Amino acid sequence: MYPYKIFLGLTLYDILICVGIILCFCLFGFLSDKRKMRVKHQKFSLVCGCLAIAAGLASGVIFQALYNIPARGEFIIDGQTGITFYGGLVGGVAVFLLVYFVVGKVFYKNYENPHYHNENFFSMASSAIATVPLAHSLGRIGCLTAGCCHGALTDEWYGIMMYGGEGYAKYVPTQLFEAIFLLLLFVFLFFNAYRGGRYNLPIYMSAYGVWRFIIEFVRDDYRGSVGIDAITPSQLIAILMIVGSVGVFFLEKAYTDKVEKRNAELSLANFEDGDNDKNN
Repeated sequence: MYPYKIFLGLTLYDILICVGIILCFCLFGFLSDKRKMRVKHQKFSLVCGCLAIAAGLASGVIFQALYNIPARGEFIIDGQTGITFYGGLVGGVAVFLLVYFVVGKVFYKNYENPHYHNENFFSMASSAIATVPLAHSLGRIGCLTAGCCHGALTDEWYGIMMYGGEGYAKYVPTQLFEAIFLLLLFVFLFFNAYRGGRYNLPIYMSAYGVWRFIIEFVRDDYRGSVGIDAITPSQLIAILMIVGSVGVFFLEKAYTDKVEKRNAELSLANFEDGDNDKNN
């Protein structure tokens, strides 16, 4: 653990998050080029991503402040508030989709294909979501250095001494376990996107949802109640992610198949027109 400021008031937690975000943008550009995404669309998607990150950081802090009400007695945002991943994910995704589809409709209005952003959404999403686990993994290592988001007290060999709710003691290093899981998920999604594979978005939603639901059983990180004693707020969101991933899978399959079928028909029609021109 090293929860101390290093320079410019930044801790290892802050630095690792910044490095993760930078890597996200770099890898997204690499995968987008590999998948032959047009430069204009890459730039538009990156702008959407920047706005989503800003909104995600803000919503992550707001959600954390709400979670802290039972402990702090009121809604407070200050240097001790912290940030929660799920809160940031919800806010970031909402802003990304809003800008991508609403602003994109205006941005691509006079484009040669005004529906280009819609038709290439899932391809773009496969590249974008592949980078998220890497940044999240670095963020979890940051959590380990800060001593937050740890697991319950333990005497097992895998426990790590850190400051937590019970003082300086040995806790389950759920931050480290999640960092490893996210790194493995990143490798799988990255190579799937690199090969031009589909369904990265639903795969991420289901895989992380299952992982988060399970790891919550050993976390010692109270974030409020959902009225059901058996599950935590994070487990409820995990269930919603898993269920939602099924819908996203079928939506991507139906829409992508439709676009590919139409493009194939257009290519065939253009080929036949060209062949007729030669004959004439």
